[in-house]
Amino acid sequence: MGKVSQNSSNYVIKAKLESDGVIEKSDIVGAIFGQTEGLLGEDLDLRELRNHGKVGRFEVELENTTGSTEADIEISTSLDAADTAILAASLETIEKVGPTHSDIRVEQILDVRTSKRDYILKRSKQLLENIKSDTPEMGELKREIKESAREAEIIEYEGFDAGPDVRFSDDIVLVEGVADVRNLVKNGVKNALALGGTSVPAKITDIVEEREVTAFLDGDRGGDLILEELKTGIDVDYVARAPEDKEVEELSEKKIFEALRDKDPLKYVEETETDEEDTPSSEELEKFQKIMSDLVATRAVNILNYDLEVVSRMPIDNASKAEVDEAYAILADGEVTESLVDLAENMSADYLVGRSKSGTANSSEVNIITSDEITPMITE
Repeated sequence: MGKVSQNSSNYVIKAKLESDGVIEKSDIVGAIFGQTEGLLGEDLDLRELRNHGKVGRFEVELENTTGSTEADIEISTSLDAADTAILAASLETIEKVGPTHSDIRVEQILDVRTSKRDYILKRSKQLLENIKSDTPEMGELKREIKESAREAEIIEYEGFDAGPDVRFSDDIVLVEGVADVRNLVKNGVKNALALGGTSVPAKITDIVEEREVTAFLDGDRGGDLILEELKTGIDVDYVARAPEDKEVEELSEKKIFEALRDKDPLKYVEETETDEEDTPSSEELEKFQKIMSDLVATRAVNILNYDLEVVSRMPIDNASKAEVDEAYAILADGEVTESLVDLAENMSADYLVGRSKSGTANSSEVNIITSDEITPMITE
């Protein structure tokens, strides 16, 4: 017999040994057995306890330094609390280990069962949560069944993935792909039809003829490209967009119906896009003109916010290091270069003004104006 498994022990005695000389593990084990023998009677004799499996193997970690030794001692027992405490106290009577004077102090007695109980409590909570999460509510089961049935309703119509109502509906919701159709059908919009990509197949024209068409597009650059393609390919009546940087396939039922409810006539969308390309107001142009006059011969850049206030100023060569996240306009005493265009685009600026413009400096996102263009724009 002998060794007590940590799993079957009740307590662990933790003790600290300090010795005046260099000793080995065998010296410590021998001292414990030898100097406690007969001290506590036959019932608590360490050798007998070891033989009957009530005391485990001594775990000793040594640290020898110049001329001295420190050791951590652990002894596991399956005794009751009182016997374990008596056994622990007997260790402190040991005064010599090997040839050296030594001192042993019991630091603590750990109740192994406490940690087991803590584990049981924590683990039982986890298992209970797993049981709850694996047992769906009836409402959730019904919803899953309905969604599964709706997804099964996706059909092929004239070679395109579509919802079942496309066959007879007077209005159609055009989306980019089958994932969009699947999400719309799952949430109750059954007249969706997938283009199958960012281009508009010629056959779509025949399908949507004499129907009301709503283009429901992602809120990203891809959605913009599809919209431009649709405007030149077929008659679109309305445009609905997912929120910015969101895709139709990931929208919730609430967001889907909000987007379709707020759809805009295509004519309004085109007018809005045209308005966004308008030149600055006279007040803004006069402000630009004054700042550009103040910048003469400075080789500096001024960054303006939406209140036309200068929020940052620096040499034009250091403009890329500007610590501004967003700007309305950037005015530079120098040539508008590609690096300045990149800066303006990164800050989502509306306008970039310079003395002149290099042949390679162009942008579809920022309006570029040269200083000699400002005065004619004011008088228009």
